[in-house]
Amino acid sequence: MSYQHQYTDGTRIDLPMGKVVCVGRNYAEHARELNNPVPTEPLLFIKPATAVVPIGEELSLIQGRGPVHYETEIALLIGQPLSGDVTDAQATAAIAGVGLALDLTLRELQDQLKAKAHPWERAKCFDGACPLSPFVPADEAGELNALALQLDINGVRRQQGSAAEMITPILALVRHIATQFTLLPGDVVITGTPAGVGVLNTGDLLQLSIPGKLQITTRIAG
Repeated sequence: MSYQHQYTDGTRIDLPMGKVVCVGRNYAEHARELNNPVPTEPLLFIKPATAVVPIGEELSLIQGRGPVHYETEIALLIGQPLSGDVTDAQATAAIAGVGLALDLTLRELQDQLKAKAHPWERAKCFDGACPLSPFVPADEAGELNALALQLDINGVRRQQGSAAEMITPILALVRHIATQFTLLPGDVVITGTPAGVGVLNTGDLLQLSIPGKLQITTRIAG
């Protein structure tokens, strides 16, 4: 299924799909649940545009490579270039929209790669590894540090968190990323996942939400 950025009202956002900058272990409880150390600075990696699919009525999982784990994350759509040292005001102005992402992970493969001190791309960057929701316009999203996210699977709450719990807050995170490499219009930043990650199974019904701002439902296809 092809992907195009859009707002929650269905309006097309005329920006290309760029890279997805991902942040690992930005919630302390999630780091602990996977027996990972809590980082002292943002742990960054990148998913390519080919990993992105829309969160539609159904999601298809990659087959034959082991269990696929979900990680629900607040997503930021970048609308202006950012590079080098930028201010909070510049970072805020560069955020065009706020949405949700699933950072899908081949966890067994990731553990094997980590044990060998190898990069994670094979476990994180496969086609379909980053389902994205439509975006709430930034001026309607409210205070970034007050954003919450939730994931219910088959009617059971599996993940719940708030941007206020992030180790590196949203604006500080965007500013840090800009010092490492340029963010371009159409890029997306996904900001880390709270505790509660687990395996997806055929037929699972997922409801993702930013309470009061965005809600989207999808099912795992057989």
